[in-house]
Parts: sequence; C-alpha cells; structure tokens
Amino acid sequence: MARQERAVRTRRAVIEAAASVFAERGYATATIAEILERAGVTKGALYFHFDSKEALARGVIEARITRDHHVPRELKLQEWVDTGMTLAHQVPRDVILRAGIRLSGDLQGRTVFGSTWPAWIEQSTALLAQARERGEVLPHVEPAQTAECFFGAWLGTQAFSEAAARWSDLGERVSVLYNHMLPAIATPAALVRLDTAPDRGARVVREAEAEHARRAALVTTEV
Repeated sequence: MARQERAVRTRRAVIEAAASVFAERGYATATIAEILERAGVTKGALYFHFDSKEALARGVIEARITRDHHVPRELKLQEWVDTGMTLAHQVPRDVILRAGIRLSGDLQGRTVFGSTWPAWIEQSTALLAQARERGEVLPHVEPAQTAECFFGAWLGTQAFSEAAARWSDLGERVSVLYNHMLPAIATPAALVRLDTAPDRGARVVREAEAEHARRAALVTTEV
C-alpha cells in the first residue's frame, strides 16, 4: 500500500510539473529535462509512468478532463452556464487546466496527443439537448451547433482575458458572454431564472467540493 501511494504521488508530481511547463512554454519547446527538474523525481520514475513527451501531454489532457465540478440543477440550461463559469473560475488557479487549453490549441501536436475540446463540446451538447427536451431553449436551437459556437467564443474570451489581464477578469468576461448569448437561445421563462453572475463559478466550485467532502466523510464512516 505504501508503495502504491508513493507511485500515485510521483505520478501526480510529474503531471503537475509537466502541466506547468506545457502551460508556460507550449508543447514544442517543453523538454523532459525541465519537467524532471520541476517534478523533483528521477528519470526512471518519470519513464515508469510516461514513456515519452507525447504520453506526458496525453496524461495532462486526461487529468484535465477528469477534474469535474458538475452539480445537478433543476434547469439543465443552468448546468450549461455553470460549466463555462466554473472553467472561467478555475483557469487562473489550475495549471493543469491552462496546460490542457494550450495543448488542445496546438494544431500539430494535438493530432498526436489529443485534445480536451471534443469532451467539452460533447458535454455542452448533451446539456443543451436536455434543455431543449425540457423546453428551456427556443425551438430553433441546434445543440451541437450552439455548443461549438459558444465554445469558440469562450476560447476567444479566455485568450483575450489572458492577454489583457492574465485571466483576473475572466469570470466577468464570461458572464458578459453568457448575457449576450442566452437571450438568443433561452426561453423567457428559463432566462429569468438563470444565474450568470461573475462569481457564479466560484460558488459552484465551493458547492461541488463541499459535496465531495461530504461523500468522502460518509465513506470513511461506513468503513
């Protein structure tokens, strides 16, 4: 068990070190040597978990996809909003997320190690489809088209926020994005119930983390 725990910690250290290098330097100029230095592990330990830089990039992307702060809501359209707002909240705080965004935008590398974009668009499409089934969006809305359109706008907003303010205003900018887009797709009855405040992402993250802690405590109690 102790050996397994050490392996998990080592893999996590390597993922975080790789993410910090990829986020700062991009994939092409990142080096294994720099990742090793930041991780503080031996070359053998790194290659035990990842046999190449491509595998490291895939590991970072897979780690990003599994970091979820989803909270079920009565309105599926609110869940869709929450997805974009929690991402906006996490970008300045989560180097793995930033690395995933940069790696996914690498037009050459992404053919080798993949991208987070399809998973995010698929999740968004599913939520919009459920919202349409519940009558929360207008009849003309095509979930897949809307998901791709919004995701492209979200990426542009993220890039603008990075250039202008190092993401410090990303929550405000994504809130504005939703406030401009939602009237074009939401029914009036749903629109008036949606929370798109700039701090929405922070509140959802806190709620999700509290729920995860509650479930963990229940498991510990049962054991």
